[in-house]
Amino acid sequence: MASEDWKTRITKISSVAAPPAGDACLVWVYPTDAELGKRFALEKEEMVLGRGSDADITIDRDSVSRRHAMITHQDKKYTVVDLGSTNGTYVNDVPVKHHDLGDGDLVKIGNTIFKFLTGGNVESAYYEEIYKLTIFDGLTQAHNKRYFMEFIERELARAGRTGRPLSLVMFDIDHFKVINDTHGHLTGDAILKDLCARVRKSVRKDELLARYGGEEFAVVLPEASREGAVEFAERARRIVEADPFAFEGDSIRVTISLGVANTQGENLSPTAFIKEADENLYKAKRGGRNRVVG
Repeated sequence: MASEDWKTRITKISSVAAPPAGDACLVWVYPTDAELGKRFALEKEEMVLGRGSDADITIDRDSVSRRHAMITHQDKKYTVVDLGSTNGTYVNDVPVKHHDLGDGDLVKIGNTIFKFLTGGNVESAYYEEIYKLTIFDGLTQAHNKRYFMEFIERELARAGRTGRPLSLVMFDIDHFKVINDTHGHLTGDAILKDLCARVRKSVRKDELLARYGGEEFAVVLPEASREGAVEFAERARRIVEADPFAFEGDSIRVTISLGVANTQGENLSPTAFIKEADENLYKAKRGGRNRVVG
């Protein structure tokens, strides 16, 4: 995985045409696929979201009911109403049956997340959201792989010029497929989001947390020695292990495995640096998981 040419694996947002005029819209922010960044103008008094072909906004996902939810518009107020869906409708991670929407709310339909935009500057807010989607993962709000690769390339160049240390921690969730198969992908998504929230508390402003792909994440630690990076990784491991993850009544113990790489100013490529951390991550997996190798 780490030895592949990263430039061929970056998710890109296709060119954005001028959005239609309107007072409010939904913007697709997750999953990261061909629909990413697509805008859905809320032009009718009632608009149904669902998997059915007769829905006003069709979401072709197994986790979405045929008629999942409806957004109504009356007296300048937009309201989302769950239509008895199997997996529920969420606003800002809270399950709702009937909820008045505010600007910037995140509406989750199955495993699909939209951002609701309204107000006098919908168009400028839309393009600002498109920019955010080029650098952040819509689910976890960690930086995405594209931004990570640009960041680590800059930091390696800086470390090479100055001879200062630079460390990288790669980690992923142990037995994540089992979690998804047992509890469902919605639970898996909730764990990924909570995981990032926990780890992010230990990441400083000049450091970077990124979603590298699937359940694998990276933390770039400028100026950190190998010993400092191992200490950070151990702290992150303990934070994740300490308390179970909760979603929809499930309580799930989660652990992570971590690999550390470090350079003291050697002339390394991003691919080689990531490969070192990734190889140590897989040594942690083979060594029994829930551990740090570096």
